[in-house]
Amino acid sequence: MPLTRAGCEALPRLDGIRLACSMHLDLKMVPAVEALLEKGAEVFLTTCNPTTVRDEVVEWLRERGAQAHAWKNMSPESHAESLERALAWGPTHLCEMGAELSRTLHSRADGSRVRGSLEATGSGIARLRALSLRYPVFNWDDLPIKEGLHNRWLVGLSTWQAFCERTRLTLHGRRVLVVGHGLVGQGVADVARAFGGTVEVAERDAARLLEARYAGWDAGPLTPERLARADVVVTATGVPGVIGAEQVKHLRAGCFLLNVGHVADEIDVAALGLRRELVPHVEETRPHGRPLYLFAGGSMANLTAGWGDSLNAFDITLATMVAGLGFLFTEGERETPGLHPLPRSVWAPVAAAAAAR
Repeated sequence: MPLTRAGCEALPRLDGIRLACSMHLDLKMVPAVEALLEKGAEVFLTTCNPTTVRDEVVEWLRERGAQAHAWKNMSPESHAESLERALAWGPTHLCEMGAELSRTLHSRADGSRVRGSLEATGSGIARLRALSLRYPVFNWDDLPIKEGLHNRWLVGLSTWQAFCERTRLTLHGRRVLVVGHGLVGQGVADVARAFGGTVEVAERDAARLLEARYAGWDAGPLTPERLARADVVVTATGVPGVIGAEQVKHLRAGCFLLNVGHVADEIDVAALGLRRELVPHVEETRPHGRPLYLFAGGSMANLTAGWGDSLNAFDITLATMVAGLGFLFTEGERETPGLHPLPRSVWAPVAAAAAAR
């Protein structure tokens, strides 16, 4: 990951920095955390999604000096405790994917030492907009080299790679219903077609619906008829419970359900009833007496059941995060409290270096 390595080498000494991270703890995060520790920062690790934690990664980083309270499939209670521990540790800065540390901190009246934060997800940005922020937070989700690359192109590719590998099935001869036509949904639909699926799109936003139709998709609202035709239903909306009990009753026998959203609540798993594992990451359930198959437990499919972005693509994402942290620790923390875009001057050099390779 040469871009990340160059960005890490450019970081100044970070003595006195206490960085609490709520993020996916998978292999690709190791270079950045190692570099922060080597530069003198103290780091506390917890996760934004218990299903994507790699325990060996947590142990590796703990051995190199990080503090951590995270493990794969930790309970909701343990996850909530991890957020409290991270804040009680006294961080000076936050690095988040989902804004759960910020939301927890702002739910109470006591002060904190936090001087600034980075946020990497659309769901986290939505949460932050509902808060009266006490420190500056820099949004690096809405960047051309983040949402325009990762969201638009890589989530879809890595999702279907994981699906095909884990199920040992292809999409040939299968009708795929993609629920949501934002950038993630667009990529999911494109790759599903490239992998042999017949694709429909369900979208409730009029502008996005028009865009889907202009892209040539059979697109419309999420109707019983669309659900009944689907062999695979994929949620990419950021909306809790978009597939719930009402939608489940229309699904045909043998339909697969998977979610690519950041938060594992787009599919109401409770509405599916009892589940039994067939193979790793594939569970059978029988609501209304018909077999349905839940993929990755309804959690983020590409990173729960697969490895997520390729290393070469994630190199751009991680280098952007490292550049953002370098800015946050210096000029960024002096910005006024509130939500701000990560300045172009911070991320444009990463884009230029990537384009020049």
